[in-house]
This record gives sequence, structure tokens and C-alpha cells, in this order.
Amino acid sequence: MNIRHAQLQELDAIMAIFEAAKAYMYSVGNTSQWGDDYPPRQLIADEILSGHFYVMEHDGEPAAVFSFDVAIEPTYAVIEDGAWRYDEPYGVVHRLASNGRVKGVADCCFAWCKGRYHYLRVDTHSDNATMLHAIERQGFVRSGIITLSRNGDKRIAYEWHI
Repeated sequence: MNIRHAQLQELDAIMAIFEAAKAYMYSVGNTSQWGDDYPPRQLIADEILSGHFYVMEHDGEPAAVFSFDVAIEPTYAVIEDGAWRYDEPYGVVHRLASNGRVKGVADCCFAWCKGRYHYLRVDTHSDNATMLHAIERQGFVRSGIITLSRNGDKRIAYEWHI
């Protein structure tokens, strides 16, 4: 799969990928992670403009999307039921979504991110069995529970260090 920066003119196609991902999540019992209004279109547009939103192409068509940035994630400042093992700059992977037509999207995304930074953090909902399995399969270690600032929901937090 080819991974490249997303373009603003692709926003409709990107939002369609999120809708497909949410339909899958709902079908397997993960009904509360994103809800009907997440992610907001403006958030994705802002991430595209800031240069840290990516498209994964398969056969020349967008198949999946994700956000990756080396930056402080405010919701990671407090972690419960565990601790971060490393106190250094890290890359953050957020909003990984697939249209469901291509296998191995998470593995491809995480491999790409690992190739760009030596320390990664990621989180997901406890009901997201698909993502939990992918994160653990990629060698991420469970670090604890974080609380989202946008709504107070809890997420399982993981880290990977080279």
C-alpha cells in the first residue's frame, strides 16, 4: 500500500472511509467509540492542512486513513492503572480507519509509523477488539488508561519503543 499525505480535495472520500469504519465498528458491538458525529469534518480538514493526516492507497484508490504526528498529546498527560515507560518525545497514531476492502491496514500503518519514529503511543476503546488485537500484534505494550478531554471517555493506552 502506498501511504501519502492527504489532500483537502479528498475530504469527501476520507469522510466516506470514516463512515465505512463506523459501520463496521457498530456491526461488531463497538457502538460508542466514535458515535455518529466523530470525527468532525473540520478536525480532519485541520489535520490535513497541518500535514499530519495520511491516506493509504490500494490500487490507486484511498482505502484507509490515519493521523500521525510527533507531538504532545494532552490526554496522555495523566495515565491511570499504569504508567508510561518512557518520558521522551513520541509519535501519536490517531483515527485509523479503513473502508473494509483491504486486509492488513493496521499492520501497514503501524509499520510505516515505526519506520518514522522510535517511540509511539496509541490508544483505543475497550470495545474495539479489532484494533486491540492489531495493536498488541504489532508489539505495543499496554501502559494504562487515559481519559479523553473531549468527553471524559476512557481509552486503553499503549506504547511501542524501538
